[in-house]
Amino acid sequence: MNWHALSDAVTDMTNSPFDIESATAVSGGDIHTAYHLHTAQGDFFLKTNQPQWYPLFETEANSLETLTDTLSIRVPKVITHGLLSPESENSQAWLLLEYLPLTTRGDDAQRGKDLALLHHQIHPDKRFGWFEDNYIGHTLQPNDWADDWITFYGEQRLKHQLTLAQQNGAPARLITAGERLIASLPQFFRDYQPEASPLHGDLWGGNSAFTADGDAVFFDPASYYGDREADLAMTELFGGFSAAFYEGYNSVFPLDTGYAQRKDLYNLYHLLNHFNLFGGGYGLQAETLMQTLLKTL
Repeated sequence: MNWHALSDAVTDMTNSPFDIESATAVSGGDIHTAYHLHTAQGDFFLKTNQPQWYPLFETEANSLETLTDTLSIRVPKVITHGLLSPESENSQAWLLLEYLPLTTRGDDAQRGKDLALLHHQIHPDKRFGWFEDNYIGHTLQPNDWADDWITFYGEQRLKHQLTLAQQNGAPARLITAGERLIASLPQFFRDYQPEASPLHGDLWGGNSAFTADGDAVFFDPASYYGDREADLAMTELFGGFSAAFYEGYNSVFPLDTGYAQRKDLYNLYHLLNHFNLFGGGYGLQAETLMQTLLKTL
């Protein structure tokens, strides 16, 4: 990274001095390179990547700014973003954020309450989707507006991932099981009508932490308006949230009794995405989960 050029770019974009004194590489995540920047104006968090991934940074910034406007959860403030030396072979995309010292310890019950308050803010016109397509990991996530959740989830989540899986060499039996499941989706919603809540969209344990004061912070979103159960389901996929988190959530916005079955339906999307990103055993996990879901019907 050309630190002098970055300083000049941020100064021009924000109309404020930005003097980088040092940069410390930060671990975490497998998509971007990250740094803790020390400047004369304070500390900041920087993500960088190859120029083709600049749209990912743009959409992440838009999600963070939208979540900030809800005033329900804390997310890092977006400073600015850009494409450094776009005409150069050394060009880099970057996203500059507020720096928040984070810890794994905090008030997990309040974190659950914060998420429940976010989910309570139903989209004004009740539609599902988002104002732009964004990314789940490196995978494009389509978000065309839809009046019906079953159609949205079937077409723009499961079918999209199945198409990619077929291109990535998934066995025919996985594709067939996925198509059968999409056709059967209405059966999972016979007694439940989801509302269009603002979602984090990629809420595994690595995308939330706490400040030194114990307050919850959420980051790396892939937001859209969808069924709130999709966010809750992902918190269970890889762990990282305590019983107090779910108790806090349910004290504000109790979950429907059918969530226990539908959470697997929602986590199927992420297993398929992991197959498309990483391959390996995720395909077998996804196929096994599809067969289990089909048997419940």
